[in-house]
Amino acid sequence: MYYVYLLRSSAHPAQRYVGFTSDLRKRLKSHNEGASTHTAKYRPWELVTYLGFNTERKAREFEYYLKTGSGQAFANKRLW
Repeated sequence: MYYVYLLRSSAHPAQRYVGFTSDLRKRLKSHNEGASTHTAKYRPWELVTYLGFNTERKAREFEYYLKTGSGQAFANKRLW
């Protein structure tokens, strides 16, 4: 399985992050340990939503969509 996940910073709730992974537990741990330069300064992170896909392509396409304007509007209404 491949996952698209949405994170919210516990310390800075206005900070959000959308990502992709094949190992959700490992990736969340990585974010909270500061391994990602994009998310290190806003840790700790909490998992808000994740969606599973059976192909990497579908997951990456959905992640890309969530990072577009219409995808952000969709996520704000349905996923956050």
